[in-house]
Amino acid sequence: MAKGLQGFLWTMLLLFCALQELGSWAVHTAVGGPGLGEPGDPALLAGRVKRGWVWNQFFVVEEYTGTEPLYVGKIHSDSDEGDGSIKYTISGEGAGTIFLIDEITGDIHATERLDREQKTFYTLRAQARDRQTDQLLEPESEFIIKVQDINDSEPRFLEGPYIGSVAELSPVGTSVMQVMASDADDPTYGSSARVVYSVLEGEQHFTVDSKTGVIRTAVADLDRETQDRYEVVIRATDMAGQLGGLSGSTTVTIVVTDVNDNPPRFPQKMYQFSIVETAPVGTAIGRVKAEDSDVGENTDMTYQVKDEEGVEMFKVTTDSNTQEAVITVQKPLDYESKKVHTVVVEALNKFVDPRFVDLGTFRDQTIVRVSVLDVDEPPEFRPPSNLMEVQEDAHVGSVVGVVTALDPDTANHPVRYAIDRSTDAERIFDIDAKTGAIVTGKVLDRETAGWHNITVLAMEADNHSQVSRASLRIRILDVNDNPPELATPYEAAVCEDAKPGQLIQTISVVDRDEPQSGHRFYFTLAPEATNNHHFSLLDIQDNTAAVHTQRVGFNRQEQDVYLLPILVVDSGPPALSSTGTLTIRVCGCDSTGAIQSCNSTAYVVSATLSPGALIALLVCVLILVVLVLLILTLKRHHKSHLTSEDDEDMRDNVIKYNDEGGGEQDTEAYDMSALRSLYDFSEIKAGDGGGGPGEGGPGRNPASELHALPQWVQSPDLDFSVFRDYICRKVEQADEDLSVPPYDSFQTYAFEGSDSPVPSLSSINTWSSGSEQDFSYLGGWGPRFRQLAALYAGRRGEEDGEES
Repeated sequence: MAKGLQGFLWTMLLLFCALQELGSWAVHTAVGGPGLGEPGDPALLAGRVKRGWVWNQFFVVEEYTGTEPLYVGKIHSDSDEGDGSIKYTISGEGAGTIFLIDEITGDIHATERLDREQKTFYTLRAQARDRQTDQLLEPESEFIIKVQDINDSEPRFLEGPYIGSVAELSPVGTSVMQVMASDADDPTYGSSARVVYSVLEGEQHFTVDSKTGVIRTAVADLDRETQDRYEVVIRATDMAGQLGGLSGSTTVTIVVTDVNDNPPRFPQKMYQFSIVETAPVGTAIGRVKAEDSDVGENTDMTYQVKDEEGVEMFKVTTDSNTQEAVITVQKPLDYESKKVHTVVVEALNKFVDPRFVDLGTFRDQTIVRVSVLDVDEPPEFRPPSNLMEVQEDAHVGSVVGVVTALDPDTANHPVRYAIDRSTDAERIFDIDAKTGAIVTGKVLDRETAGWHNITVLAMEADNHSQVSRASLRIRILDVNDNPPELATPYEAAVCEDAKPGQLIQTISVVDRDEPQSGHRFYFTLAPEATNNHHFSLLDIQDNTAAVHTQRVGFNRQEQDVYLLPILVVDSGPPALSSTGTLTIRVCGCDSTGAIQSCNSTAYVVSATLSPGALIALLVCVLILVVLVLLILTLKRHHKSHLTSEDDEDMRDNVIKYNDEGGGEQDTEAYDMSALRSLYDFSEIKAGDGGGGPGEGGPGRNPASELHALPQWVQSPDLDFSVFRDYICRKVEQADEDLSVPPYDSFQTYAFEGSDSPVPSLSSINTWSSGSEQDFSYLGGWGPRFRQLAALYAGRRGEEDGEES
């Protein structure tokens, strides 16, 4: 077929060339006119010459497969007489390579195979020159060689691979997606680029529009659960699908998306679980799950209990991660009451598509059987009442109440009772271990404790590990066992000029009892105050009473204090009473009745200190005594500690005295014997090397010893190397460590100034004997140094006498 088409094309081309030869025309141009050669060209200045080209528009067929060059066309000038004097040349695109021209005849041939899809036309320029002079005979003319298209390119799908989607159960004709193929052939020439589409594979489920390439569903029963994807092959054919057209194909993947068209289904119609009867509320019994063929959110479901018994005893929740139904205990289970529970669980889709409601109900049910397992349970208290009452005057051993507990197990073991003593540490109550009767163990007092909270234990007789606890509240009922008393030790004041009937004091009482009908108190004067003519008592009938004056005026000189006994009686039963004393002081008042002054005589108060107050007072005294003893002990210990430190630390041996004496007239300000005891103040005789005061030499004056200047003489037996080494070591340590505080300090007192005519009086650095010192100059220092001059000048005279 392709060969026949090629022969037809060659026939048409030859016919076209013959017509070109027969229908040539001349193009005439004038010198200097439009379309002429360049101005100044010698060939164009020779006067008015008739010139013209004879040629046609050129076409060349693409994809020529012949062995000889393909004839394209012929250019010819009307001035060509066929004698070979004119030379034809071409220039431009492909000239000399793709297209060659015969210089004599002007025939153009194509030497290479052309492809219109790569280049559709070529632009060239033709020249006719004189062969001898090489001058242009005609103006240069431009012409185009068009590449004529043949159907050599098949349609191609450039946007593949194609993936589309469509929902399952979509109606027929639902658009899935669009595919598009492109053809590189010339769309303006013939039907080479006209493409039509068709389905090669998958036509049972999908169709394609032949012109637009839109893929649509061909059936309405696409089911994702049956097949979730399809591979459809689409073909594109050019030449409008006619015979001989080229074609290309592509594969389109169509994914079927899910819709909620499947209800949940339980794999089993019955499930069985078991749980012990002591399982606490909220314990998970088990899990069940309904299967759903859908995917994604179409599988989300909820579960619920449908039967009344199951709703009361059990609870069903949905695990959002696994879409399982979790069955939990909602109320306590009891094996003895019911051994097996039947629960109906229903599963239903959370999101229902209304388009598929006619497919059926999107829910399913199953039966769950829960078996309760028996365990040994502790006894149970019956009834659960936790309140008992008892009179506070009940005798020890009186029955308060009875608690009852039974073993819920089928064995019905006997029960024993006890009281948790952590709740009744004082053992106020006891319980009968067998009967559960609670009795009083001590005398009760409502005013001390009106309520008691105890815990009663019930346990199996042969298994004490099975214990139940019950909280019991015991209320102590009040009896009238406390007499009323005055609210406070009342004290009142009355003016000396008081008038009869004047209110002095309003009194009230307190009663520790709490009768159910409320308090009612009665007031009257005590029998010992019946002869009282000074004051009167009025019962106001609201549990208070008022004291009034009964006479005109009072005299503090005669009596400044009155004690009024008042008898208070409660309403019982039985009626109890007490007597309180009201102290009334007589005071001086001004004209307005304001109290100015009262007698300072101490009041006589009948009330005495309670035992608790006495004990508190004794404890305070004892604490004070202990504190005093502790302080004395600490002081003594501190003194002994200081003494031990003085012995051990040589630094503390340096004593600093800040006392300032009274001058030379003060001879008793300081006891010099304290210093003399540290040194040996032996008297050095002139010319005597070893005489001391203890030798009792002749001519010694005992009084002169008291006035001699003390001089320190080093004993040859003393060894100070220990102290010298210690001090040197401390000095070295202080020099090396700058952070050590300067505990050791050396002070030099040898230099006293350059202007002082008086030498130093210190004897510390004095190593000379007494005979080398002259103290006569002390007499010229004035009256303040007279005593000092007498002491040392006298001593000097005695020494001179001894030496002589």
